[in-house]
Amino acid sequence: MSRPGSLPADAIGLRALRIFRAIIRLGSVTAAAGEVGLTQPAASRLLAQLERQVGFELFHRDRGRLIPTPDGLLLFEEVERALDNVDRIRDLARDLAAFRVGQLKIVAPPSFLEGLLPDIAARFLDQYPKVRLTIDSQSVEAAKALIAARAVDAGFVPLPLSRPDLHAETVMVSETACVIPVDHPLAALTVIGPKDLRGEPLILLGLGRSSRAQIEAAFATAGVMPQVRVETHTVASACALAARGVGVAIVNETLARGYVRDRTALRRFTPSIRHEYAFVTSAATRPTRLAEAFLTLARDYLSAL
Repeated sequence: MSRPGSLPADAIGLRALRIFRAIIRLGSVTAAAGEVGLTQPAASRLLAQLERQVGFELFHRDRGRLIPTPDGLLLFEEVERALDNVDRIRDLARDLAAFRVGQLKIVAPPSFLEGLLPDIAARFLDQYPKVRLTIDSQSVEAAKALIAARAVDAGFVPLPLSRPDLHAETVMVSETACVIPVDHPLAALTVIGPKDLRGEPLILLGLGRSSRAQIEAAFATAGVMPQVRVETHTVASACALAARGVGVAIVNETLARGYVRDRTALRRFTPSIRHEYAFVTSAATRPTRLAEAFLTLARDYLSAL
């Protein structure tokens, strides 16, 4: 036997503890070996090794029977708790590996969240039904800050980022389009430019966006003063206003498709103004496995639009 108190902290193996627990429960080495999946000699060797390591006898031997010692019974109580915890860790690791559990936090600007993200999220949850998904709607700058601080796992953000602390993968490129009532005279056109919109009331998304600056530049190049009637901040509200005849909405074409109903028509705006969205994660760490899985589904969905 080892000298009392000389046992190294990592000396006891899990297989030896499992054999010890099984012997206590089943009353014999043979039955314990069968439960653990070992031969009887291998189980006996593990038990002998464990007794040498702990430094005291775990069983009295009486004509081939094993009777737990008082010290063995005390150790058994702790071994039971320890192995139960190990089993829970193993099961959790398996569940995490198979995406049966976990949590994913996503952030996106309102227009992307309302227009495209529900379909992507539904597909993700169909594939990973045990994962808890949190979706937050924030302004573009707030979304960038949350992703950089790792308060969320990832997000969808329009490009350019202009931040070295973020990593971006482009997932959607869209043109700009006009949303108009179906009975509007401009509905007869296939493409609408600034000169076609001379004197027309316009619905534009808020100042400060790069696409807004490009729209204003297009009007300036054409020598047309845009008649902005409504400033709004979501594609959904712009399309809803256009459907009510308030004005012509100039918006992201892909995001607008989900809001074009019987009362409205969608026409491409010229000159071409492109909108790019990226799946963004913190540059300080590798994306989580769940975030990578969400990105794969998002890329597949958006590429088919």
